[in-house]
Amino acid sequence: INLDFSANGTFAANQDLIVAAENAGRVTRILVDEGSRVSKGQLIARIDADLLNVDVETAKANYQSAVRDLERYESAFKTGGVTQQQLDNARLNVQTTQARLQSANLKSSDANIKSPISGIINKRFVEQGSYVNVGNQIVEIVDVSKLKLQVTANESQVVQLKLGDQVAIKSNVFSGITFTGKINFIAPKADNSLNFPVEVELSNNTDGKLKAGMYGTAVFDFPDQAAAITVPRSAFVGSISSNKVFVLEGDKAKERQVIAGRNLGDRVEVIEGLKEGELVITSGQVNLVDGTEVQKLN
Repeated sequence: INLDFSANGTFAANQDLIVAAENAGRVTRILVDEGSRVSKGQLIARIDADLLNVDVETAKANYQSAVRDLERYESAFKTGGVTQQQLDNARLNVQTTQARLQSANLKSSDANIKSPISGIINKRFVEQGSYVNVGNQIVEIVDVSKLKLQVTANESQVVQLKLGDQVAIKSNVFSGITFTGKINFIAPKADNSLNFPVEVELSNNTDGKLKAGMYGTAVFDFPDQAAAITVPRSAFVGSISSNKVFVLEGDKAKERQVIAGRNLGDRVEVIEGLKEGELVITSGQVNLVDGTEVQKLN
């Protein structure tokens, strides 16, 4: 049985994400252009942080004031000058102002927009001097150091696959060149068309020739395929699920229970119930019962 098959799909980037503004303000610096390579953590833009810095200073002053108040309340509580409730409120105020200070510091640091991944700037959405609101897109970063070829396999094909298998990949754009990838995902559930999504990952180490969005073909080759017994689909009485065939023994038709395996187009694998060389009746079974005398047509 030849189980080799190929499947067409589209190359997807290893990572593809949009970096958005986490604060509103004017873009004071933009440090990348489309096509620029960036590293994870690299500064790519800065938003005017003057108002954010004011918030930090205000939050810091409120926190320091709350700490001083707490110290006074603790001293007064020892001499009976304040109640337990007043002391508890002072402690709560310290916790609240400290949380506000931490929040203000986080917002201020968010004014520095850094790349969350390493990759290439595929699209820049803002210019220096433009005003952005929270959630506005700044840049799109694409990581194509690895590519993922997304294909599908039917039920008889997917059972032959396993994670880590090496797969040959071809592209019409680069005829004569064969790339090598490996299977890193096999869907546990079929899609609406009863096919199983399969993802093949490959290192894009050929000077970046392959691009995300290009078409590719995964060639699944199974060199060590075991021999199997198959019969025509028409040999089954009723349907394949009946697991019943008639075998010619001398001049009589003998009913035989079998166990069907893989569906291979116009033939069906038989796992148990038949031996190599036995004659199986493939037509006229509707007229047969176990032991009916028949004559083989040459």
